[in-house]
Amino acid sequence: MLWLILAVAFWGFFHSFNASFGVKDFYRRVIGEGFMKFYRLFFNFMAVITFLPILVLLILLPSEVVYEIPSPLNYLMITGQIVFASFLTAAIFQFGILYFIGLRQLAKENKRELVTSGLYCYVRNPFYTFFLLLLWLTPVVTLNLFIVYLALTIYIHIGIVFEERKLLREFGSEYAEYRANTPMLIPGLKLTGNKWYSRFVLKQQSPDKV
Repeated sequence: MLWLILAVAFWGFFHSFNASFGVKDFYRRVIGEGFMKFYRLFFNFMAVITFLPILVLLILLPSEVVYEIPSPLNYLMITGQIVFASFLTAAIFQFGILYFIGLRQLAKENKRELVTSGLYCYVRNPFYTFFLLLLWLTPVVTLNLFIVYLALTIYIHIGIVFEERKLLREFGSEYAEYRANTPMLIPGLKLTGNKWYSRFVLKQQSPDKV
């Protein structure tokens, strides 16, 4: 159980750490600007590699079933997983599949645009919304799976905070307004304080960063 938690924590730390502006600036200074167009590809490759220990532990470590949804509800959950997997794929394509993979960054003109249409007009993070639904609709959950699902759920909520700080720095007031008017994960649920938070973060940034 502890090894699974540590594996997820390591993956989450690596993911957030290497996605930060500070680390990117470090690579830019040490390796050079030319490397940065390959950075997204490198980042995705390493994200997959660092996730493999979690899968290996899930396979090798013994576990017991926490709950098993009986028929016919289990078929409804599997159907839901298929539907939400389709929505997750759609969210990636609306975000920009080439940018998500890291291929668009190889082009000379690769300026990123803020996506607020399609599924992104209902929630700011549809990829995470459908990913979490996909996880928790698993009809048979062992203790090890439950630990990994819970750890990933916690990490996603923490990771969103850091990711949105980057987006506020990258897109400034455009993202602040989008964030204030669009729920984070659940359609129709807008937590109070979004607008105040966005204004606070923007005030901490120098004009050249906004």
